[in-house]
This record gives sequence, structure tokens and C-alpha cells, in this order.
Amino acid sequence: QVQFVESGGGLVQAGGSRRLSCTASGISFRYTAMAWYRRQAPGNQRELVATIHNGGAKTYADSVKGRFTISRDSAKTLLHLEMNSLTPDDTAVYYCNRNPPANHYWGQGTQVTVSS
Repeated sequence: QVQFVESGGGLVQAGGSRRLSCTASGISFRYTAMAWYRRQAPGNQRELVATIHNGGAKTYADSVKGRFTISRDSAKTLLHLEMNSLTPDDTAVYYCNRNPPANHYWGQGTQVTVSS
């Protein structure tokens, strides 16, 4: 069964940092491009934030480039997102999934709230 479980969210002040983690199961993690997505308001579409490809290449949305870093631990099927210099615009529910996403298997996400 495909499952993604995100953790690490919380309340952080603007300019602060946060590290998100995701445990993935039911997929060939080592050979799958993995990504972080976020939904900034209920009803909005999820936005692709960062991708790490199975060869290790990383791509980022322009809005987070230079501030966020995606990484993976394939031995532990863990995906991380290191977020620095956070702004209130980064407030969102963050999700991990494959890229392209397995749309039937979104997790609960983890809420990140950045206060000004």
C-alpha cells in the first residue's frame, strides 16, 4: 500500500527555519522522483515546491529557490525539506508524494504557519 506520512510542521516566526520529513512506503523509493508540494489555502491547488530526481538532481519553484533544500535518505525511505528564511507566504500545508504525484495516495500533510 502506498503511503506518505509527513511531519515537522508547526508555528515559526518570519525569518526562521523548519525541517519537514516524510516517510514513504509502498513505492520503489530509491528509483522514484520524489517531491514536496504545498497548498496555501483550502480549495487552492497544490503547488509543486521541490523535486529530487532518482539521479539526485534537484529542482525548485522560483518562490523557494535559494531558501529551501530537498534531500532524501533512500536507505530509510525518508524525504526531507529544509526551509530557511521563511516568510508568511510560505504558510501552507506541505505534502510529499512522487513526481508526478500518485493522486489517490496523498497523506494528511503537515501544517507550517509563519508569523510576521
